[in-house]
Amino acid sequence: MDVRIGVSQTAKELDIELAEGADVDVLKADIDQALADGSTLWITDRKGRQVGVPAEKIAYLELGSPDEARRIGFGG
Repeated sequence: MDVRIGVSQTAKELDIELAEGADVDVLKADIDQALADGSTLWITDRKGRQVGVPAEKIAYLELGSPDEARRIGFGG
C-alpha cells in the first residue's frame, strides 16, 4: 500500500510505500488519532524507516495500492 501525504506550506508531497501486510484499518485509526490529538503521525515504511509529520501540517492524505492502475490522459 502507498500513502501520499500533502504537507501544508510546501509544494512537495511525501510518498511512503508500506510493507505488504499493512493493515488499512489500523493505519486509518492512527491517522484519525493523530489528527484528533494534534500530535505527530508516525508511519513506518517497508524498509523500517519511520516518517513523522505533525498533524497540523497535514493538508491531505491519499491511501492506495501500488497495483492500482494510474490513469493518464483523457481516457475513462
